[in-house]
Amino acid sequence: MLKIPERIGSKYRFIILAAERAKQLQNNAKPKIKTKSTKPAYIAIRELEEDLLSYEITEPVEMPGQV
Repeated sequence: MLKIPERIGSKYRFIILAAERAKQLQNNAKPKIKTKSTKPAYIAIRELEEDLLSYEITEPVEMPGQV
């Protein structure tokens, strides 16, 4: 069972953040936790559960001509 930190607030945001972090790990970013697993998705989820990652929520940019 996923343990979603309160500051994330949404399981959908959690999954998006984990996916982005997994991509970083696949591109040779260093893990922030020690684990026997080498699976990027597993490591990303554990890092998020332990609240070790920071992120910023930005406002969507409206393009000219959009309603």
